Amino acid sequence: MTAPHLEVTDVPRTIDHAHMLVKPGHDVDLSAFAPDSTADFENKRDARAKLRADVKELAALQDVFYADRRFALLLVFQGMDAAGKDGVIRHVMSAVSPQGVDVYAFKQPSAEELSHDYLWRCAKVLPERGRIAIFNRSYYEELAVVRVHHALLEREGLPAKPSGSRLWKERYEDIVAFERHLTRNGTLIVKFFLHLSKDEQRKRLLERIDTPEKNWKISSADLHERTFWDGYRHAYEELLTHTSTEFAPWYVVPADHKWFTRTAVADVVVARLKALNLNYPSLTDEARAELAGDRAQLTKAQGQC
Repeated sequence: MTAPHLEVTDVPRTIDHAHMLVKPGHDVDLSAFAPDSTADFENKRDARAKLRADVKELAALQDVFYADRRFALLLVFQGMDAAGKDGVIRHVMSAVSPQGVDVYAFKQPSAEELSHDYLWRCAKVLPERGRIAIFNRSYYEELAVVRVHHALLEREGLPAKPSGSRLWKERYEDIVAFERHLTRNGTLIVKFFLHLSKDEQRKRLLERIDTPEKNWKISSADLHERTFWDGYRHAYEELLTHTSTEFAPWYVVPADHKWFTRTAVADVVVARLKALNLNYPSLTDEARAELAGDRAQLTKAQGQC
């Protein structure tokens, strides 16, 4: 039995993923990706039907994905502060069963995590087949924040190691090899870089300051990190260039309009899951015969009530 296909009407448009996809082997210049793009959608209302349809279909796909048990799904989200990662996760996954999804937010590593290799804290919570794991930030912080703040390397207590460009080259190679291994063993990896403009980040940070209910979301450290904008941009361009592969590609999703970011991410996730050609498990003739016997007993019991 194949996965259910939802007949959805009144879906206004589709989204061309090619405009967001980072082609493997190509140098990335983020200025080539418009952070305020909304594809062919004019406004939030225009995209509402599309998002609702994809969220509904994602819920149906999760059911057969869990039953199929051949694959695991890992969704990776990276982006500048205030890019909207939390909101995307909350909206896109709003209809799926929470029993099949785990969300992990990787912040400053603990002492225990620093005593292991940098992939350890992420590797130990990878999803099993049939489940979805969402990484709100990930091992890619090692190629972003650690690259911008070199002093963080000293906290990792590494043995003698290469420095400069050679260090980052080796980390690109290690992460690509890590993701290749996971893919070969049934993990579908879908990576999103939420591409936010500096001006839109300024507006969102101001909103957090001006809205009492959002004050907890901001600190002076966030404003300090904003002074490293150019460094982060360069680090992300480099990691996108060197870690987007055929088996685990990056999608650069415009993030200046939250409603479009959510719509685009949902569309990509649904498309990637549908491409797996998921199926409900097939029963053997013996199992079917056993079910027929069970049905007969239940039917007989109903007549005796």
